[in-house]
Amino acid sequence: MNTFGHLFRLTTFGESHGAAVGGVIDGCPAGIGIDLDFIQSQLDRRRPGQSRITTARKEGDRVELLSGVFEGKTTGHPIGFIVRNENQHSSDYDNLREVFRPSHADYTYYNKYGLRDHRGGGRSSARETISRVVGGAIAMLCLRQMGVGIKAWTQQVGAIACNRDWTQLDLSLIDSNPVRCPDPDIAHAMEQLILEVKGEGDTIGGVIAGVITGCPVGLGEPVFGKLHAQLGAAMLSINAVKGFEYGEGFAGVSQRGSEQNDVLEPGATSPVFRSNHSGGIQGGISNGQPIPFRVAFKPVATLLRPQETIDIHGQATTIHPRGRHDPCVLPRAVPVVEAMAAMVVLDAYLADRARKNEKA
Repeated sequence: MNTFGHLFRLTTFGESHGAAVGGVIDGCPAGIGIDLDFIQSQLDRRRPGQSRITTARKEGDRVELLSGVFEGKTTGHPIGFIVRNENQHSSDYDNLREVFRPSHADYTYYNKYGLRDHRGGGRSSARETISRVVGGAIAMLCLRQMGVGIKAWTQQVGAIACNRDWTQLDLSLIDSNPVRCPDPDIAHAMEQLILEVKGEGDTIGGVIAGVITGCPVGLGEPVFGKLHAQLGAAMLSINAVKGFEYGEGFAGVSQRGSEQNDVLEPGATSPVFRSNHSGGIQGGISNGQPIPFRVAFKPVATLLRPQETIDIHGQATTIHPRGRHDPCVLPRAVPVVEAMAAMVVLDAYLADRARKNEKA
């Protein structure tokens, strides 16, 4: 499955060391102003080589829109786009042609398809997320008209965490440091840890937090299409993601219902909630409150140190990885998390609008 979404759909294509990666967006409403600078800025946040704590691979990652836009606005027809690969070092992977890298998709891809692209993982490479960022940026442009905002940031690297509630953070500081943590002091500690890990040829994981604001009431379906289930599926489709939670998440299991329930009370124009333990979603449907969530990322599987493994013939061997790799994926994954959240919310909005039009 290379297509994501139901009404707002993104189909992606391309491999890490192919000519390009790209996609086709179908179902985007007509008349949406396309801010190409904004789309490119989101790609720039994801691109490699942007700081000393990311991979040294140098890619411009310039997006080319091929269709679906006329005089700066969407036409309602498929939006085709590509981002050309410019800086592949495929020879770095020659020694991996017949071996399975630990905790990569090498073994599973080889058994599923009978072959695999050993150059950076091919389709399993995180370079595929470029297409998601473009699709998400266009979704964000649509959501802007509805007053919906989406922000994500690095909340934790290893054991170093910024555990303050998002309402207590200045989210305008997210991009003020290479880690993308809105707390400058904690960001500095995170950066030092990543550099330490990098110097050891190792990697480290962490948590990206996010929040969706301005989400209207009524998005999501009550049974199998729950909004939080759609968000979870979207986040878990990102490379290296191991967990998703929203609202109080796992931390809430130690509390009682009397502590967890979000009490409604009369408001000036509509009811208001005294709290938001539910995370803006109740019964699988958005209730109008902010939707805070967290996404757990494992350490990057490629270590720049020897590792024991086996080859495609089942023989024990040792690999000595080369190339350019991230010691921590979180800083570059922040715009990917935002993109997936945006596409889920827009898709759910279009579904809700279609249902209301049918009733009318």
